[in-house]
This record gives sequence, structure tokens and C-alpha cells, in this order.
Amino acid sequence: MSKKIWEFKQLASNPDSVDLYVYGDIESDSYDWWWDETVESETSANHFKNELEKYSEVKEINLYVNSYGGSVYEAMSIRNQLKRHNAKVIGIVDGFAASAASFILTGCDIVKMYSNTMQMVHNMWMPACGNASQLRKSADDLDKIMEGNRKAYIEKSNGKLTEEKLIELLDGESWLTAEECYQYGLCDEIIDDNVDLEVAKQMMQKVNKTFEQQVNYNKALMKMLKEDSKAKDHNKGEIPKQKTNADKLKMIFKNKMKEGK
Repeated sequence: MSKKIWEFKQLASNPDSVDLYVYGDIESDSYDWWWDETVESETSANHFKNELEKYSEVKEINLYVNSYGGSVYEAMSIRNQLKRHNAKVIGIVDGFAASAASFILTGCDIVKMYSNTMQMVHNMWMPACGNASQLRKSADDLDKIMEGNRKAYIEKSNGKLTEEKLIELLDGESWLTAEECYQYGLCDEIIDDNVDLEVAKQMMQKVNKTFEQQVNYNKALMKMLKEDSKAKDHNKGEIPKQKTNADKLKMIFKNKMKEGK
């Protein structure tokens, strides 16, 4: 199977501490219509809860972050789970902590950043559809949600960041250096060393490539299903002598699952 995007690691030499690597997008659970089942995302709040419960007795959690962000709804829950945990939570930015990933860091007791790493903050957005009244309500809902989000950043800043300044940063979709994060209280310590951002970049590219391959697979699958549907409509009443494209693709996918690829 492929390497997990998020991973908890506990060393036998130090059972009181656990390392968590948040490398990749933050995504909610989804539903697989092909297999008729819920698919648990390994970066969802639900999966995070199940994993974190295995380490309820640890005294220290080291949270290593290199993520462009993702779902703020998932990040909200993950952040609060960290706040509830009895362990001391130390966040370390290994590359980029953007968007929802920066929000998760507000749940850490201490945030450390290498001198060449960055955080990015912005106002959340979501797709919306409907009539004028429904669209206005969606905008009002976003404003309400952002009120709660701002409180988390301000609480983390420990008085260094005013709401007025935070709104300015969020409106500007601001990329913040380690020095700026320290100035605004979003970082507690700057590690006077440069992390290899090329490694961080390669990790993000690998994650994005995996996601792109899955998207392309889904597109190809939908195309084949449509073609098969048209063929069946055209040949109603006939007994198919060969497997359809969708049948073939499904068989290939099943074989790959069995092989663990």
C-alpha cells in the first residue's frame, strides 16, 4: 500500500512522546459510490480522533506540519482535539503551514518554525448555489464562522495580534515569514536553521500527484460508465458477449487492491 500522508510515530525509547507528521491536504471523509461505502480520509478529523485515542497517555505530542491546508471544518475539530489532550503539544513547521494547516497550529501549546518556513492565513471560502436569498445567507454564514476562526488565532497570539490587524492579514491572503509569525504571536520560537524546502516541495508534489492520479482515474471511470450506458441503450435486449469497459476497469482496480498497489 502507499505511504500514509499523515502518520503517528512513537519511539520505543521514549513512550511518553509521539510524533505526528501532517504532510498533505486536510480532507473530510467521502463516500465511494462504486463500492457503496464511506471512505475514511486519513487526514480527516474522524481519522485523527481514532489515531489520537491510541496515545491518550502520552505527555508530549510533536506536530510536524507541511501542508497547503484544506477543509477548515476538519481543521477546526482537529485543533480542538489537540486542545483537549492532556499532552504538551509542540507544533514544528517543516515547510508550509497554509490556510487550514495554520489554523491547526493554534491548538498547539508551542509553535516552532525554521527560519525559512512560512504560514499563510486567509478568509475561508466555500462553493455556494441557490437563489439570491440563499447566496446571501451563505455569505452571512461564512462571516459567522470566521468570527470563531479569528478568536482561535487571537487566542494563540497571546495579545500580540489585534482583531483589526488579523482581519487585514486574512483579507490580504497573507504569506507570513517565521519572523512575522513570531511578531504576531503565531510562532513562539524560531529555529535558527534552514529546513530543506526542496524536500518539503517534493513531498507536496508527491501528494498532489497522487491526488491528480485519483482524479484522472475517476474521470476515466465516469467516461467509461457513460459509454457503456449508451452502448447498453443502443443494444437493448442483446446479451453482451464481452465485458464492458467499466467491467474491465473494475476488475483491474480490484486486482490492484488485492496486490496492495
